[in-house]
Amino acid sequence: MFDLDDAIRMEDKPNDLLTIGELLVDMISDDYDDAFECDGYTKFFGGSPSNIAINVKRLGIRSHIAAAVGEDGLGTFLVNRLRMAGMGTDGIQRIDEPTSMVVVTKSKATPIPVFYRGADYQLVYNQSLDRVLKNSKAVHFSCWPISRVPSRRAVERAIEEAREHGLLIGFDPNYHRMIWQRDEDGVAYVKSVISKVDIVKPSEDDAERLFGPDSPILQVEKFLELGAKLVIMTLGKDGAIVSNGRETVSFSSLATEIEDTTGAGDAFWSGFYAALVKGYTIKEALRLGFAVSAYKLKYRGAVVNLPGLEAIQEQFGL
Repeated sequence: MFDLDDAIRMEDKPNDLLTIGELLVDMISDDYDDAFECDGYTKFFGGSPSNIAINVKRLGIRSHIAAAVGEDGLGTFLVNRLRMAGMGTDGIQRIDEPTSMVVVTKSKATPIPVFYRGADYQLVYNQSLDRVLKNSKAVHFSCWPISRVPSRRAVERAIEEAREHGLLIGFDPNYHRMIWQRDEDGVAYVKSVISKVDIVKPSEDDAERLFGPDSPILQVEKFLELGAKLVIMTLGKDGAIVSNGRETVSFSSLATEIEDTTGAGDAFWSGFYAALVKGYTIKEALRLGFAVSAYKLKYRGAVVNLPGLEAIQEQFGL
C-alpha cells in the first residue's frame, strides 16, 4: 500500500520514466466549437504518453517514449518535434500505415475528439523497448495501446517485465468506445488491467464510461475493489479525490486561467511523475501535478513550454 505521506522509493536506473503508446497529431479547432462547424484547425504534436514524456523532461527528469508512427509527412513531423524537444527517437517505430490523428474541439471544459487510427497500434515489443524498460524507474501507458493488437501484446509484455523488475506502473484508464473494435468488450479488458498496475488516474468521464454514473467517491471505491493500489480521480475544476484504500483525501484545483483543456490530464501526470522521481511525498507530488496542470491550462495545445518543476513549485507557492 502507498502511504500518502511517504515518498515512493525507486531503484537508481539510467532512465526515470518510460511512456508507451500513442504518438499522433492533434488537429485542434481554431475557435471554441463543440459542433465541429469551425473552418480552421491547427496541427499540434499529440498523444498522451508522448506529451508526458516531453513534459517530464522539461520538468527536470529523464524520459523515453516508445510509439509507432507512419512513414509519411505527419510521422516525420512528430519525430522532428521529439528531436526539437531533446528527446531520443530510437523508440519510435516507423510503420507502413498512416500516422494516427485526433480531430478535437478547442474547449474550456472537456474537448470532444474524433479518432483516426493507423500506425499507432502497430507498436511491437522489441529489443529496444525491452532494454529501455529494464533501465527505467517507472512505466506509463493509457488505453490507446491496449485497445488494439499488436500494441496490446506489447503493453502486456511490458507490464510483465515491469512487475518482475520492480518498476512503478502508472495507467490512465481513459476508455473511449470509439478506439476499440466494435465486437470487443473494451470495458471488461480495461477493468482486468487495473489490478496489474500501481497507480490509476481516471477522470469523472473515464469512470462513467467504465462503470456508469455515480458519485466520485463511489467511483473511486470501484477502482479499489478491482485491485487498484492508488486511485487519483480528477474532477476538473473541483480538483481530485485520491485514495489508497485506507485514506481518502480531496485536493483542490490550482487553475485560475483556462485557455484550452487539451492535455491538462497529461500535464498533471507529468508533474506528479517528476515530483515522485525527485523524491517528494505522494501528497506533495499530487499538489505539484495540479500546479503543472494549472500552468498548462493557460496555453493552447497539449504540450507547452514548461519551466522546471522547482520554478513551478515556487510560482504556485508550494
